[in-house]
Formats: sequence, structure tokens, C-alpha cells
Amino acid sequence: MRGASNESLARAEQALAGAAPAEGLGSELFSIAKLLDGNGALRRALTDPARSAETKTGLVGQLFGGKISAQALEILSAAVSGRWVSGRDLGDALDRLSVEAEVAYADTRRKLDEVEDELFRLDRVVAAERSLADKLGDRVIPVEHRQGLIRGLLQGKADATTVRLAERAVDGRGRSFAASMRSYQVAAAARRNASIATVRVATDLTEAERTRLAAALGRQYGRDIQLNVIVDRGVVGGVRVDIGDEVIDGTIAARLDDAQRRIAG
Repeated sequence: MRGASNESLARAEQALAGAAPAEGLGSELFSIAKLLDGNGALRRALTDPARSAETKTGLVGQLFGGKISAQALEILSAAVSGRWVSGRDLGDALDRLSVEAEVAYADTRRKLDEVEDELFRLDRVVAAERSLADKLGDRVIPVEHRQGLIRGLLQGKADATTVRLAERAVDGRGRSFAASMRSYQVAAAARRNASIATVRVATDLTEAERTRLAAALGRQYGRDIQLNVIVDRGVVGGVRVDIGDEVIDGTIAARLDDAQRRIAG
């Protein structure tokens, strides 16, 4: 998001931060985002820069009052009172807020670490099972059926917040399952003021090695680091670490590639 949209998102996030996290809040906000996706007239009415904030919040009250929780209504009102560069930015903001609400709810139950780990493991399972990934991403299959597939996979094995987020990733609002899952993991880490480091190694790290690596990265980046370790047989010695857009590649394969490029001139 750009400019005014970022500022409006920040105000809506402040409204979310002031709300007591409730189990259904994230689902409500996501449902409103989906409603805006399919209703251009409503989307334009709630983001029209020619309309005053009072007019837009009044419309929200008329349409949603008594139909959603007071918390969701307050956050939605804060969102529509801002200015949005694009009408679709409002839906994207509500989608993001819905994830932040789920993460906050997990945090209040002291389940955030568990949810973060479950999201990562599910992401890896789907990435490893091509047929499962294809089914989850097949838009010909009704979304309800694909969500049922993910519920069946997680039944009795994951926290309810993880299940809701996984179902949301199947819906995706145009994003792939993998991209959605990645964004959810980032949101969970951000709740703890941490960053995610995706670590690829040929053989799994011991707990002591994970602790040392996380501490070293934490010192380098000046913040807590959550390690997501992926065992990748294609890694030849050493460790490859991805943090956001940065890559730290200490593998033998990377050094050989660099040497070959230098020789080739």
C-alpha cells in the first residue's frame, strides 16, 4: 500500500490494538473484505474521497450495525474514515487486520508459538505433497470443498486459530496458498517483534545449533529471530538463510557457483 492507504491502515490497526481480542473478530473482518471484493458499488461508496468520514461511517453503521460485533464495527469505522489510494486497498487492509486479529487472539491464549509452528509445518507438508497443493489451488473445485480438505487434514492436530487461518489461505483472495501462509507466519512473528529467517540445511540442526544461529542473527539484525528450518538435500554443506529480501548463503554450492562465475569472467 502507498501513502494515504498506509496511514489509514495504521489508524485501523490502532483501533484493533485497542480492542480485546475475540475469537470471531478475525473471521468477521475477513468476511467484510470478501464482501467488498464482490460488491464494487459498496467498495466505491466506502472509499470515495468526495464523501466525508462522517458519511462513510454512518453508512457502515446502517449496513453493519447489529450484524457484526461492536469490535468489528469500530475497526471497520476507523478504516473507512481514512483515505485510500485504491478502492481495493480497503479490502486488502481488512484482510490484513483479520490476520492480525487472529494472531492477537492466539497471543492472549499463550498459543502464538504453537500457531506459528503449526503454520510452518502445514506449509511444508503442502509444499511437499504436489497433489495436495494442486487440489488446494484448483479454482474449479468449490472453495468450501477445498477448505473441508484442509480441515480434515488438521482435525485434532492443530489449534483452532491455525485451522481458521489455513481455511483462509485456501480462499486466498487471489493469492496462492503458499503466499498466504507465508504472510500469516510473518504476522505471527511481527506480533512478537521478531523476524522470520528461513534456514535451509542438508541435515537438521540440533537445538543447540538453532539457539546459536538465532542468537547470532539476532545480534546482526538487532531484533528477535524466529527460525524456520528446512532440510534441503540440494544444499551442499553450510547454511542458506533468507530474511525478508536478504540472503545469506554460506553453502559450498554457492561458493562453487561464485567461483565458476569469476572464472567465466
